[in-house]
Amino acid sequence: MAAGAAVLLAGSLLGAPTAGAAPAPEPTTVAKKLVSPLSMVVAGDGTAYVSQNFAGLLTAVPPGGKPKVVFAAPRKGTEVGALSESGGVVHFATTKGKKAVLWWMRPGGKPMMQADLGAYEARKNPDGKQAYGFSDLDATCLAQIPKEVPGAYTGIVESHPYGSAVHRGTTYVADAAGNSILGVDARGKVSTVAVLPPVAVVITAEAATANKLPACVVGHTYAFEPVPTDVEVGTGGWLYVSLLPGGPEDGSTGANGMVVKVKARTGKVRTVATGLAAATGVAVADNGDVYVAQLFGGMVSRIKAGSDRAVPYVMAKMPAAVEWSDGHLLVSANVLSEKPRGTVLQY
Repeated sequence: MAAGAAVLLAGSLLGAPTAGAAPAPEPTTVAKKLVSPLSMVVAGDGTAYVSQNFAGLLTAVPPGGKPKVVFAAPRKGTEVGALSESGGVVHFATTKGKKAVLWWMRPGGKPMMQADLGAYEARKNPDGKQAYGFSDLDATCLAQIPKEVPGAYTGIVESHPYGSAVHRGTTYVADAAGNSILGVDARGKVSTVAVLPPVAVVITAEAATANKLPACVVGHTYAFEPVPTDVEVGTGGWLYVSLLPGGPEDGSTGANGMVVKVKARTGKVRTVATGLAAATGVAVADNGDVYVAQLFGGMVSRIKAGSDRAVPYVMAKMPAAVEWSDGHLLVSANVLSEKPRGTVLQY
């Protein structure tokens, strides 16, 4: 039961389609043969920028045109992701080990460093005082928990920028490993907007058996790391955030993903919808409807404005990024294929 969570791995269980899903609109293929397209943004001129995270590439797809790589990480093993755009400037992050950097780049230009997010995490560790795991087990029970399952711990120093959004000069970053939403101003100053609360799950007898946990944990609550995977700007100063969260990927502890909203000015967090199977991307439509990709649920769901219920919208194999642009929903799918078979679909 991996509680910490920072990286999505191939080979995860894809959940069965939910009964009662509405008929899906017929999609148009925008791009294909991509490697791990986990993040995406559509610029004002209609160009879709797509990350190929594990290949270390940033790809631009002009309207009706062919994909073109506009940035390639110079060092092997560097991940590219957390895309956003404002005023023609594309923002993205690179992550390799403890090094996590936010960049900005104009079309045709070279990337410029906006902020060293890894250094900020090392200095501040925003969730360093947040408790994860079990909080009420006695020492005898804790000693029986397998070593690969952290029984009780606080947030470690680790940064993995996974999603971003720009609003009024501030780049908001969903740090999946830091369990926080960061704000980076135009001068590169980093601040903590919010530390996301743990996701509390009561361990059932079935979950304990599936994860080889001792019987003494049954009925106790495990606080999973929330793992924010995307952030989008809504109305009224709210940021919408998708949470994975940490934990086993086989659904043995339930579908614990969710969408929350964060007040950018105060850091206040409110729950929007729960019961999602690995929420990896969120988009906000012009009318306030929220779309969320469920990587392990094999679908994109819609949360109507003012509702707290996620309803299946389209079925897709391993969807990750979702973006709303000009009345259309763009979805990256098949994102964890071992071969370059990732696609971007427009609905």
